[in-house]
Amino acid sequence: MINDQGWHLGAKWAPSPNFNIRPDGAQISLFVVHNISLPPNQFGGDQVQQFFCNQLDCDQHDYFDQLRDLKVSAHFYIKRTGELIQFVSTEHRAWHAGASSYKGIDNCNDYSIGVELEGADHIEYTGEQYAQLNKLAQDLKERYVNLVDVAGHCDIAPGRKTDPGPSFNWELLAWHS
Repeated sequence: MINDQGWHLGAKWAPSPNFNIRPDGAQISLFVVHNISLPPNQFGGDQVQQFFCNQLDCDQHDYFDQLRDLKVSAHFYIKRTGELIQFVSTEHRAWHAGASSYKGIDNCNDYSIGVELEGADHIEYTGEQYAQLNKLAQDLKERYVNLVDVAGHCDIAPGRKTDPGPSFNWELLAWHS
């Protein structure tokens, strides 16, 4: 369900300006799981979508002031209801990983696809999110034959990031099935 331009046909599209071209020869081989909630630990609003599209009113909440100059995106976002939103084509480089390394290769944004789950490290994710995450992973693996690894943001940026946190149940991710 990923078209030739890298857009998922089952997702709501909300194109972000926060992306660039992958380096020549980069092969998509890593799927990175994150979490995000804005404000922290609050769910259901549109603030994450606004943030990824540079439309967040940073005067709306004290926490948002620290986000004022950040330019961030992910390829996908899965809300607690299971709704799938896509911000960046999978053919392009989203800005989700920051300073990162996986299996000795730096700059994970170059060769990964990032999915953000609406959540927090210590709050359980929903069954709808796991179902959508598994469907998305299957669709991506069908499109990208080199997509063989999965990691949490905490795995590619240890000491700097903790997500998706201990509340994420890796056993519910049907990666190798």
